[in-house]
Amino acid sequence: MKYIFVTGAPGSKWSSVVKNIYYSPSIDRSDSGPQRQYEKTAHEGVYWDPGMEFGKFFHRLSEHGWFECESEFDHPFSGTGVRIIKSHVFAHHVDYIKTNWPDCAVVLIHRQDDSCLGWWVSAGGFDISYPDYKPYYQDLATMDQHIKAQNQDILRAWAQYPGTEPKNNQQLAQQLGIALPPDNYQQDYESNDINIKVI
Repeated sequence: MKYIFVTGAPGSKWSSVVKNIYYSPSIDRSDSGPQRQYEKTAHEGVYWDPGMEFGKFFHRLSEHGWFECESEFDHPFSGTGVRIIKSHVFAHHVDYIKTNWPDCAVVLIHRQDDSCLGWWVSAGGFDISYPDYKPYYQDLATMDQHIKAQNQDILRAWAQYPGTEPKNNQQLAQQLGIALPPDNYQQDYESNDINIKVI
């Protein structure tokens, strides 16, 4: 498996889900660096989305060939291991991803719309240091619309594709087929109000 694709709406706590598997020995962490971190919300490594550092065309992902997409996936990496590619707008392109990378897992992360928006605002909203949400998400009303649309498509894919629903990050690592992260990385999804499905 070359990639693990992750999608969740802003405020879905997807960053914490990623961070708690990111330090698995199986993961390529060469996309990380001081300029790509935001500790308050566990941001670690690159985020791909329109208006951000990478993934500027991902809202139209299905209009691009797999070679162009993989070039963008791989651009920030220089190491070896499984690469975690995370984008909010993957929510709208699950079918395309499953068709073109059938051997790669897609991790769907869901929380209720209002919970997402409230968490995203409390975590810093448009004022966070990384990544930059302003170009594509623009303002709070637009962000609210994107969260609702992304969650709707995540739930559609959730119902459409068979998969597993891990309860914690150790189960997630096992279901992804990657080595367990160090013991100091522990996350229980129910107590964190997070729903996850691996498809």
